[in-house]
Amino acid sequence: MLIIAGMFAALTAVLSQLVIPLPLVPISGQTLAVGLTATIIGSRYGALSMICYTLLGAVGLPVFAEAKAGLQVLVGPTGGYIFGFILTALITGLILEKTAFNLKMALIANIVGMLITLACGTVQIKFVLGLDWPAAFAAGIYPFIVVGLIKAFLASWIGITVRKRLIQAKLLQDPPKQPAA
Repeated sequence: MLIIAGMFAALTAVLSQLVIPLPLVPISGQTLAVGLTATIIGSRYGALSMICYTLLGAVGLPVFAEAKAGLQVLVGPTGGYIFGFILTALITGLILEKTAFNLKMALIANIVGMLITLACGTVQIKFVLGLDWPAAFAAGIYPFIVVGLIKAFLASWIGITVRKRLIQAKLLQDPPKQPAA
């Protein structure tokens, strides 16, 4: 599972390079990768994968959007999104683990995850750039809602399909069902 988590960190680095430039925060494949990661490998290893991805960028490997890297990215306007990926993978995976790995629950979990990422990114944008809340929302959330919903659907659909195939191939274990409290 550690190797698989590393592979998803690498997938995130690759999808991060699919970019539509915008003035402050680009639209990238990063959030699609985070959703896929959590949907396929769950909370624990999904969060670990995003920690690895963040650390790779922090030490200077050009894994962030637009091949950026370094601590200056993490403390800059877009760093909140990257830190948010860790929480997003954790919460998205937890929702699926506590409910069911099916398309409906994956879509709900990935929409929640998208909102977590946008919230984390917007908070950092507000404080790093000294914006008021309406301006921070305009820069950090509004441009990403529609494309975020599309990526949430894609992460859910592709993620559930891939997860089922990996379980069938015995490359991934389906966790045992949690007893109801």
